Amino acid sequence: MMPDFSFEEKTGETLVAGVDEAGCGPWAGPVVAGAVLFLDRSLPKTLNTLLDDSKKLTPLKRETVYQALADGEEEGRLVFASAMASVDEIDHLNIRQAALTAMQRAVEALTIKPSYALVDGTGKPKLECPLLSLIKGDSLSCSIAAASVIAKVERDREMKRLAALFPGYGWERNAGYGTKAHQEALDSLGVTPHHRRSFAPIRKRLAA
Repeated sequence: MMPDFSFEEKTGETLVAGVDEAGCGPWAGPVVAGAVLFLDRSLPKTLNTLLDDSKKLTPLKRETVYQALADGEEEGRLVFASAMASVDEIDHLNIRQAALTAMQRAVEALTIKPSYALVDGTGKPKLECPLLSLIKGDSLSCSIAAASVIAKVERDREMKRLAALFPGYGWERNAGYGTKAHQEALDSLGVTPHHRRSFAPIRKRLAA
C-alpha cells in the first residue's frame, strides 16, 4: 500500500507539513530532518507510483523523488526544507533529542509556515503548530514519505562530503553505520571528530 493524503485531509487544515528524520542509528555524522508541505495535495506526475518510505527506495529512486520534489517546489506546488543536528549536539543532548531538534529546525526553515504537522514515529518536536505523531508515518502519509526522502538524500550527500575529508571509513557507502568495513577502519585509523562519542561502540574504543 502506497502512502496518500488521507491523514492530511483528516486534520481539517490546509497547510499540513510532513516531518521525518534520517540517521539516528549510524555511529558517525549528523542526524538530518526533512519537512515537506504540499500546497495542493497532488503529486508531481513522476511520483504517483514512486513516492514511498525512503527505506523502501533504491538510492537512484530516492534521487529521482528528490529531484521531482525540487521541480515541484519550483512550480509552486510544494515547499520543503532540511536541517541537521550536529555530532556535538547528539553527544550533548542524546540522539532522540537531537533528532527532535533537527525536526524543529526543518519545520522552522519552511518558507510557508504550516498550520499542522504530521511527524513520523512517536516523537513530538517543539513546533509552533499542533502535530500528530504517526508510527510508520512514512508508509502512510505522502507528506511524511516526501520528508523521509529529503532527509535521507541530504544526509547521504553530507556523508559523502565527509567521506572525502576522512577517507577509509566507507561513509560514502555505509553512511556512517557500523558495518564491518567501518569497524575495521576504526581499529586501524581511529576515531574522527565526526564519530558519536556517546554511542557505545565509539565510547568503548576511546576508553580502551
